[in-house]
Amino acid sequence: MKAGLVQFSPVWENKDESIKKIETLIDKLNEKPDLLIFPEMTLTGFTMHSNKFAEEIDGSGMKYFMKLASELKTHIFFGIIEKNDSKFYNSLIHLDRNGLITAYYRKIHPFTHTKEDKFYSAGNEIVITKIDQAKIGLSICYDLRFPELFRLYAKQKVELIINIANWPIDRIEHWKTLLKARAIENQCFIIGVNRTGNDPYFNYNGNSAVVDPSGNILVINENEEKIILCDINLDLVEEIRNKLQFLNDIKLI
Repeated sequence: MKAGLVQFSPVWENKDESIKKIETLIDKLNEKPDLLIFPEMTLTGFTMHSNKFAEEIDGSGMKYFMKLASELKTHIFFGIIEKNDSKFYNSLIHLDRNGLITAYYRKIHPFTHTKEDKFYSAGNEIVITKIDQAKIGLSICYDLRFPELFRLYAKQKVELIINIANWPIDRIEHWKTLLKARAIENQCFIIGVNRTGNDPYFNYNGNSAVVDPSGNILVINENEEKIILCDINLDLVEEIRNKLQFLNDIKLI
């Protein structure tokens, strides 16, 4: 499986300009990945103006990514501000190669430090999606600090967990450490895609990464706006879980 981590700086609260930046990066692709993964709130940045930028299924951002997936014939994972009835969610959406919605994940842990919980409702369920036969767990940014969520994915034997983020420079060592920890303790691949640049409140330096089930960082990139490609051998997950059967010894007390 070849993953493409789309690390870039969204234009603050400007979907059209963010799309232009994405198109520039897509034009530079020399080979097609099996999946493209974008940062949290991909087209707006980490805004608390949920009522202004939220979308339903016919929104401009949703239509753009559906079109992109179907044109590239590539799975796409992106972040969006989702409107559902009268509620707003910080969501991660998986589109298949035909641009069809395969899964929605709603961020379970809003970041209370920035009052995200005041503007977004919390999700209440884990979401496991698939590419072919590979099982993939979904998460967003601050979720990474809560190992209980990832334990639930491990119990379901996912091979890969994706985390999309707007994780600031001030705590970037936490990001790198937590990505490795989640991979090691759950014996699976972790892909973390973080943004670069800045918004009115924080500065970001990316460090998007792929970590293997033993905690080895396969790729990591600081600051550059680029699509980072990485080949992932998912057979390694079963190999390590069979060799070191730590997950069988979990006692949830």
